Amino acid sequence: MLQLLAEMDGFDATRDVKIIAATNRIDLLDPALLRPGRFDRVIEVPIPDEKGRAEILKIHTRKMNLDTDVDFEKLARLTDGLSGADLKVVTKEAGMFVLRRRGDKITMKDLMEAYEKVVTEEDTSTPHGMFA
Repeated sequence: MLQLLAEMDGFDATRDVKIIAATNRIDLLDPALLRPGRFDRVIEVPIPDEKGRAEILKIHTRKMNLDTDVDFEKLARLTDGLSGADLKVVTKEAGMFVLRRRGDKITMKDLMEAYEKVVTEEDTSTPHGMFA
């Protein structure tokens, strides 16, 4: 990324060169990377609200075989602060629980256990101070 940014400094402003960058950890970027003139726009995509989380969960499970007890609204309330990517991990992990038990439907219990696993692992997966 640093090499790309160094090359950007040499671009002719009259050329049609467009570069799009994305990160989910802007707090870890060196402030020099975001200095004025380097990027024309910084667009922040916020964490989804409860309604958005419910819709994201529906999208990530649309091809999954769900039991009738699955309550997206309840799960959306519990997942406050999770990103769309986090929600995808929850749904995939619930699917893995079903495969491991050789089941044929994802239940609300599977989703709740997946949520607990993802939240617990998320808190401990990165050693504190690793990027500080």
